[in-house]
Amino acid sequence: MKTLQVLETAYRATVEEQDDTIVWLTHAMKGAGGDFGLLLTGNAVCYAMKDQRAPAFAVGGWKQSHASDVSADIASLAAKGIPLYAVEEDLEDRGLLDAALVEPLRVVPRSQLPQLLDEYPRVWKW
Repeated sequence: MKTLQVLETAYRATVEEQDDTIVWLTHAMKGAGGDFGLLLTGNAVCYAMKDQRAPAFAVGGWKQSHASDVSADIASLAAKGIPLYAVEEDLEDRGLLDAALVEPLRVVPRSQLPQLLDEYPRVWKW
């Protein structure tokens, strides 16, 4: 069954896990044959910016050797055929409408969200 993942919270667990848990979960479920789309809302629209990288992180003698690269993770979802969407007003509120964004990304005005949601029989919000 076609499922739309709606991701609103950004950068949760990206230090510990080196990726966003829901982006990783979407990759895994697509690999298992699932049919998914991903809608970025709220702060998660920041994931759509190209070429952003987390800085190096160290605690005591431990160093995080694999920093997160969420924009590359999002781009690889598109490469797997997962449709990507972002709420236009959320991009605008964060000054990202003119930023370099991952492709293909469909920018959806909030007023058109009901039509988008109607395309998916199942919607999961994170």
